[in-house]
Amino acid sequence: MALLQLSGIEAAYGASQALFGVDLEVAEGEVVALMGRNGMGKTTTIRVACGMLPARAGRIAFDGQDITKLPSHKVARLGVGLVPEGRRCFAPLTVEENLVAAARPGHWDFEAVSKLFPRLAERRDQRAASLSGGEQQMLAIGRALMTNPRLLILDEATEGLAPVVRQEIWAAIGKLKAETGLAILVVDKSLKELAKVADRAVILERGQTVWTGGIDTLEREVTDRYLGV
Repeated sequence: MALLQLSGIEAAYGASQALFGVDLEVAEGEVVALMGRNGMGKTTTIRVACGMLPARAGRIAFDGQDITKLPSHKVARLGVGLVPEGRRCFAPLTVEENLVAAARPGHWDFEAVSKLFPRLAERRDQRAASLSGGEQQMLAIGRALMTNPRLLILDEATEGLAPVVRQEIWAAIGKLKAETGLAILVVDKSLKELAKVADRAVILERGQTVWTGGIDTLEREVTDRYLGV
């Protein structure tokens, strides 16, 4: 059974409809890449899945429970950890305060996050505002992990970062896959990097699911048509 399941999801921003039928599943321990060109509905799909934007139609289930109408804070409590696009760290707070603010009991504590991202331990007492963009991204991922989620959602986790930092983030995602049973839904533009960590891919085009399958079965015709690579 899927841990997260979206079926026939439609959603809109006011009178402007953004999703016209999104189907997506993430199983326990699975890494799924949510792909598509800019403006095709990836972030909107995540917002709906996390209860931040209401679905006009369709159904969302988490571990078999209907969460279609649940508010975002209740979705989070069920075990959905979000790393939002743009990081959104608490700028005036220190690294440790950012992490502790979101903490829930479980494996992921400051020590565990520090092993994944040693830089955060080095900058424990620094304010988030003083960190580099890459360090803020590590902090955002660590903050989501501190909620001890069953599903981690990463929205453009490497966008705008230097190549060396992007590799650190991808290495951390690979480690999460290899060493934990965490389910991961990741949005990113790098097919090369996604192919190393993802089990399956879901491609959106104009707010609809147009392709889903094993990421190793993605053919050039599909990527040319829907991803522009």
